[in-house]
Amino acid sequence: MEKNTKRTKEKKSKKKILLWIVGGLLTIFLIFIGTAYYTIQKTMNKINTPLIETTDESKEQKIVTKKDPFSVLMLGVDERKDDSGRSDTMIVITVNPEKQTMKMLSIPRDTRTEIIGHNSVDKINHAYAFGGVPMAVDTVEHFLDIPIDYYVFVNMDGFLQIIDTIGGVTIENDMDLTFDSYHYPKGEITLDGDNALIFSRIRYEDPRGDFGRQIRQRQIIEAVLKKASSKSSILLKASDMLDVVGDNVRMNFTMKDLIQLQSIYKNMDGNLEQLSFKEGDGKRIDNIWYFIPKETELEKIKSELKAHLQ
Repeated sequence: MEKNTKRTKEKKSKKKILLWIVGGLLTIFLIFIGTAYYTIQKTMNKINTPLIETTDESKEQKIVTKKDPFSVLMLGVDERKDDSGRSDTMIVITVNPEKQTMKMLSIPRDTRTEIIGHNSVDKINHAYAFGGVPMAVDTVEHFLDIPIDYYVFVNMDGFLQIIDTIGGVTIENDMDLTFDSYHYPKGEITLDGDNALIFSRIRYEDPRGDFGRQIRQRQIIEAVLKKASSKSSILLKASDMLDVVGDNVRMNFTMKDLIQLQSIYKNMDGNLEQLSFKEGDGKRIDNIWYFIPKETELEKIKSELKAHLQ
């Protein structure tokens, strides 16, 4: 129960992840829409990766409107060379434009569930390792019994390259940490790309384990996108930033969707509700540690998300 209790403390740092990603990208694109259209379009061509085949006439890519509710799966993946990676961060966001409300649920990465398309029961974050974004989306849809309309994928390893491009980032470190020759004192610290990469991967040196690592990864994403979306950074380093974003971010939002999202989100300040698993517990099965959600709580969360999506 201790690990589960710690998970409930991470609300503040994860609240604006999707907003920073969408807002940061949109700011970069709009400022340079007149002078660097080709570069922007090239980046969008890389980023925009539909989940469904266009030849499948039974399905259509959803379009963001100011009326229809929709859902988003946020995947933060530690993907290294010669390694398919695992989704360390899995956050589901439901948006109801008419009600001007959002709900956000962070799914513990060790949650035990059926992996759809793999014929296995495993940790939910293994779905990405087994079958990429499509299998992760299918598994989350099955786990929560709701449709996932959109996804945002961020490769944490490569994405941190942008830190050197923008001259480093400053964050508020909540505990003193040491890993080999790297030392991160408690308080305000400034990180270059190399230090940020180690900082985001520390696990065993932090008594909170994966929970602590996820907090640091979200802090870095927020700091990067906040600084990268400033006009001064964009004017100096736009081309380099777009290259890094294009190599390490994937989503099935189109440019038109992003513009519509900005219009929707500006009316939703403060209308975001955090959902979390508070009653589950940890359990070892075949010597592997899993998070087991309490069935009554899981059903309550499912019902709440379904009602929000109407």
